Amino acid sequence: MTNLETIEKLKNSIYPIVTFLTVIVVWQVTVVQFNVPSYILPKPTDIVRVFFSDYNNLCIHSMVTIYESIIGFLMSISFAFVIGIAMDFIPILRKCFYPITLVTQMIPTIIIAPLFMIWFGFGILPKVLMVSLTCFFPILISFVDGMETIDIDYLNLFKTMKASRFKTFIHLKFPMSLDKLFSGLKISATYAVMAATVAEWLGGTKGLGVYMVRAKSAYALDKVFASTILVIIFSLISVEIIMLINKLVFKYRTKKM
Repeated sequence: MTNLETIEKLKNSIYPIVTFLTVIVVWQVTVVQFNVPSYILPKPTDIVRVFFSDYNNLCIHSMVTIYESIIGFLMSISFAFVIGIAMDFIPILRKCFYPITLVTQMIPTIIIAPLFMIWFGFGILPKVLMVSLTCFFPILISFVDGMETIDIDYLNLFKTMKASRFKTFIHLKFPMSLDKLFSGLKISATYAVMAATVAEWLGGTKGLGVYMVRAKSAYALDKVFASTILVIIFSLISVEIIMLINKLVFKYRTKKM
């Protein structure tokens, strides 16, 4: 990257930062100027203060939500990978179940969460399943689409070389589907923490969702905003991790080639 490109990139990053800071300043001034009660709209300074005054509680609840998100996300990857391979190796499975997966993806997760609570109680399991179900469909659809959109000429070449289905998958379909697969992983990474938080709203003893509900009941909106900010931060970190893994994988592939 040249110096000019670096300077241009820095200039482009300044615009959203300045806009964000302007919104914060206007928010602070408006609340102070019009004496808006904190139970309606807290000041940004009050929200920042929560991170220090209630640090221990936020850490405890955050660790539970992060744990649920990671386990559920890893489960969704495993299930999507296994089912995606099965659909590729057994075409009838794809014809039967792929349209259903597209339809079920349209069902709001908030509708399914209460069922999980009834079936599996108020522990960690229903939250993990909620995250897994939410993240599963984007990963599966991206993975299957990635294998289905491979150039027919490549597939014909492997057929003329009499490659088995397994070798075709390992050496052609899987590597060629990685681009779309990582797109699905990035989408799902944004959902993971949110899905865990939504599941915690409906019941539990720990987690950012539980923290939000308790703060809302006490009209402590500064705490609600603080926990919401943490959900956003954790989601952004998840996406950045997936993007980093994506770069490392493609860098490794380029070196091998």
